[in-house]
Amino acid sequence: MRFVSRLAIALGALIAAPGAACALVHIDVDLGAQTMHVAADSGESFQWPISSGDYSHLTPRGTFRPTMLFPMVYSYKYGNEPMPHSIFFHGQYAIHGTFSTDALGRPASHGCIRLAPSAAATLYELVSREGALIRIGGEEPPVNAGALVVGLHR
Repeated sequence: MRFVSRLAIALGALIAAPGAACALVHIDVDLGAQTMHVAADSGESFQWPISSGDYSHLTPRGTFRPTMLFPMVYSYKYGNEPMPHSIFFHGQYAIHGTFSTDALGRPASHGCIRLAPSAAATLYELVSREGALIRIGGEEPPVNAGALVVGLHR
């Protein structure tokens, strides 16, 4: 009888474990709108402005899972720029905080997805706790039409 009880407890734990592991943070990045929508299975929901890659350093599109999380990274490649609350998802590409918040809402990075520091901290905590599925899509924002016209004379 003890064996049956232990077996039942073990089977119950195995059945319950996948359900707990399935909690996810759904991160949807719209490159055209320069926004991120976050919906956690635990109930939290957020919409934040982002800065994605500029026209010479495009952000990769697709569906990704986080590969590494770091509370602070300094980018050796870009002058030791701080990258707080980094969530790496594709090689050297990450979602991370930025102190250049004036650039949020328009492409300005070297391919990473930048967030305001408080948003990055919130996202980092959720992803650390629940895991994530990251979807990046949308149209590239139009190139500033005014910049194209500059220098044209009639």
